[in-house]
Amino acid sequence: MLPFRDYNPSKNFPLITITLIAVNIIIFIQMLSMPNEGQELVTRFSFIPSYLSKGVAPETYFHPIWVTMITSQFLHGSIMHILGNMLFLWIFGNNIEDIMGPIPFLIFYLLCGVIAAGSHYYIDPSSTIPTIGASGAISGVLGAYIVRFPRAQIDTCLFFIIITVIRLPAIVVLGIWFLLQLVSGMGTLGDKSSGGVAFWAHIGGFIAGMILVNFFAKREQNQYNYWK
Repeated sequence: MLPFRDYNPSKNFPLITITLIAVNIIIFIQMLSMPNEGQELVTRFSFIPSYLSKGVAPETYFHPIWVTMITSQFLHGSIMHILGNMLFLWIFGNNIEDIMGPIPFLIFYLLCGVIAAGSHYYIDPSSTIPTIGASGAISGVLGAYIVRFPRAQIDTCLFFIIITVIRLPAIVVLGIWFLLQLVSGMGTLGDKSSGGVAFWAHIGGFIAGMILVNFFAKREQNQYNYWK
């Protein structure tokens, strides 16, 4: 299933959401124009858990290891990787920015990404596989959305024999998404050879977003019952 539109208009222009999307796209285009599709950027700025465990950065680094927990959020490995992430950020980011304000939302977004990377690190601190992508931070946005807008209607594509479009409440769409991450994450436990999707980063980011939204939202927003 793939959400592609929500019916939850924001009151303010989503400056940070659009800026984040633009920055991610610009960096991705830059990567495509570099030798080996930006492998040098991945080598320097991806998050690699084993480096943090050892506390020793490679000679190619000119920044502390922990910085890669932020820089890795702006790197993507393929066109589908970045399109999927930016689609989710576009659908859900504007409303969360709306209830927080631009600067708090940016801090919230980056913090969720760092916590997501930390969750991935906790599960496999010896991993040497580079971790990249905004999905951990965006998972935090999804976690915030399910808490604050559980009844918002989401148009979703269902891929089952034929493509069907159905409108579902956010709590169903994002609840199923989180359940899939949890099931997939449980399946990777103990499998040190597993690469690909960092499911525990998604899980950690999502839970972080659910909790942190109450601290970052504007005070007047905390007085509203979103379950009405």
